[in-house]
Amino acid sequence: MNSVASEPRLIGLDWGTSSLRAFLIGGTGEVLDVVSAPQGIMHVEGRDFDAVFHRLVQPWLRGRVLPIIASGMITSRNGWRETPYIRVPSGAEELARNLVTHEASGGVRLWFVTGMTTERDGAPDVMRGEEAQIVGATGADMGDGVYVMPGTHSKWITVAGGRIEDYATYMTGEIFGALKSHTILGTLMTDGGFSSEGFHLGAEAGLSGGGELLHRLFNVRTLPLFGRIGPEMTADYLSGLLIGTEIGAAAGGLDGATITIVGRGDLAERYAMALALAGLKSRSAPENIVARGHFLIARAAGLVS
Repeated sequence: MNSVASEPRLIGLDWGTSSLRAFLIGGTGEVLDVVSAPQGIMHVEGRDFDAVFHRLVQPWLRGRVLPIIASGMITSRNGWRETPYIRVPSGAEELARNLVTHEASGGVRLWFVTGMTTERDGAPDVMRGEEAQIVGATGADMGDGVYVMPGTHSKWITVAGGRIEDYATYMTGEIFGALKSHTILGTLMTDGGFSSEGFHLGAEAGLSGGGELLHRLFNVRTLPLFGRIGPEMTADYLSGLLIGTEIGAAAGGLDGATITIVGRGDLAERYAMALALAGLKSRSAPENIVARGHFLIARAAGLVS
């Protein structure tokens, strides 16, 4: 850390439901260090968020005072402190104006990034944590356009003018887990390596299915029952069916668009495969964009210069 740019200026916390990541961030938004823990908000014993926080970041605070900004489910009703939602369209400036301060033990101050809400089909939709990642992605020159964030609750987000304009949530990952583990569809599945063939067949069925999902789900049972697909293909067929249905619903009318995938690993690769089957181009956002988002929000709030 010899240059000015490499001196720590900010700590960013990405505190979700199942995991927690902390970033030590330098003067131009670069990540200097990362630590993580499997202590998302649902895995904190006795809801002692203060103790988990101090244990994770205390080594970075020895001998220095740094602003600390946190995003994710830590600001939900089940988290450390519930914060209100702001409405779309919003971006870094709006998030900066609506930061919520919180004092941890020892007089350490945090700034919580609030969530966002929109109204779709007469009902509210919400996000917590994704907004910081999108701010980071736009700040990393990914620009305006359509973003998909695969996960338990996938988000399809439209960005215009550098701000989140609208979004929609799809419970694809959670539905997959529930169907696989708690319905008859899982009884003919066997664990094994990824079946590209099974996933492709399922994705094609989902993409062409329109409103037939509730009918086509039963094929997850009948196809292996009649030997049309093997039991080692069945889970990936279900995955493809659900992801294909999601893409068919969310990406209608996006011909020629390039979809930015915000995520890592196997799930992001599945979305890229299914998007290609749908005739759509995709690209992947860089890693740790949430830290970039933390920096841009903190800078807009005057916490870092």
